[in-house]
Amino acid sequence: MALDPVQLTTFHAVVNDGSFEAAARSLHVTPSAVSQRIKALEQAVGQVLVRRGRPCEPTEAGTALVRLAGQIALLEGEALDAARGPVGGGGARTRVAVVVNADSLATWFLPALAGLPAGATLAFDIHQDDQDHTADILRAGTAMAAVTAQRVPVQGCRVERLGAMRYLAMAAPALRRAHFADRDLRAGFGTAPMIVLNRKDRLQHRFLGTLAGRVPDPPIHYVPAAAAFVEAIRLGMGWGLVPEQIATADIAAGRCVELTPGRHLDVPLYWQYWRLESTVLATLTDAVRGAAATALR
Repeated sequence: MALDPVQLTTFHAVVNDGSFEAAARSLHVTPSAVSQRIKALEQAVGQVLVRRGRPCEPTEAGTALVRLAGQIALLEGEALDAARGPVGGGGARTRVAVVVNADSLATWFLPALAGLPAGATLAFDIHQDDQDHTADILRAGTAMAAVTAQRVPVQGCRVERLGAMRYLAMAAPALRRAHFADRDLRAGFGTAPMIVLNRKDRLQHRFLGTLAGRVPDPPIHYVPAAAAFVEAIRLGMGWGLVPEQIATADIAAGRCVELTPGRHLDVPLYWQYWRLESTVLATLTDAVRGAAATALR
């Protein structure tokens, strides 16, 4: 049984845009037409593919088709661009969905996108998640590439090692004086408040696990944005692990101090992307590879 490409494109739009109405706007059709196409695709497959809600999400059966629909859309767009050539240019930008961890997004990843060739007519849909979980979004088919801590390739994807992001344990001078001056290091980490990005973020806990003995159980502040996370540390709310690229400037300016000089946490990062012969993915991979070679260890 061959799947209808128009129905697949509509399914992809509903999942990406989050609603039948938004998909109708992007496809320049009526919401009724979108609904009819999704019903026809579900009848053809024999399964409910979209969980109607706010936003609409693929069911377990629908997840199997999300990546296929995205890959068809990507290759179709590239083929049309190649057929039109420079004379027929001016078409819609190719939408590229990627998922990146917060610290890469705050440091080196955006310069990689900004450094793409001028002729790369792309529109980015950037998702953010913890580096230990970004591959889950790639696995679900919502993104076509990911910066991830997972070195085992997701099915249907290629993987390349990018390097390691180094983190330093950083705090405001006043917090260091209050909790670490003339005290055992572990005792200080046991009482000093800890800044954590969100409940998926285990970096600080992993760092504490490198200390000898029992892992301390300090009070925690959750600050769910990379810039605000660092600002909370500067303001003395707690200590946290900060990417070396950001930490060194704050330490040099005296805004913060390193709590454990000579002791850091290196997190290996990988680039996973769809296993397709795609010009877009090849161009993006070259840019990411180059930026990572400069920014990561």
